[in-house]
Amino acid sequence: MIGYIKGEVAAIYEDRIVLENGGIGYEIACSASALNKLVGAKEGAVYTYLAVREDGVSLYGFDSLAEKEMFLKLVSVSGVGPKLGMTVLSGMNLNDLALAIAQSDVKTLSRIKGLGKKTAERIIIDLREALSDVPLSPVGGKAAPSLALGTDGDNAVLALVSLGYTKSEAASAVAKSLESGVSGLENLIVDSLRRFA
Repeated sequence: MIGYIKGEVAAIYEDRIVLENGGIGYEIACSASALNKLVGAKEGAVYTYLAVREDGVSLYGFDSLAEKEMFLKLVSVSGVGPKLGMTVLSGMNLNDLALAIAQSDVKTLSRIKGLGKKTAERIIIDLREALSDVPLSPVGGKAAPSLALGTDGDNAVLALVSLGYTKSEAASAVAKSLESGVSGLENLIVDSLRRFA
């Protein structure tokens, strides 16, 4: 697996780049944010995902690990392949996408060109379950005394970690949401995501 490529920007196209590293030019299909970051740069780096399919091998590039994690979540949904996953990522910024999923906002997701209503609904159903149904397991089976967030708080932290935030970032945002009086799993996720915007 190729997780990261850094090199000279040899070419930039509408939806992909060529990064040269060690005399090899890697053609990488990139998200809009990754492309924007590299426009005009002599050197650059992207986190990558190598997709091996019957019809060929492709490299996909991302601006951040959080973006790559969201991509992996998207392509785990039935009917969403790597190309559609990149289209969704390029259709809106990461926080807005996470908010739309957390709020079951089919209308906003459906505005992304190439994403139909049925697929948008499937993304929401699959990813909301993936982010909220698994309880947060304490490390080593011992509860962390410094984080008494409750069940909804712990699950909200897990949801944010699944979206690519670090555990400390997620716990801090959820704690602030709880302190401000927010309750309920969905409300905690939504309010915490707003704190990253």
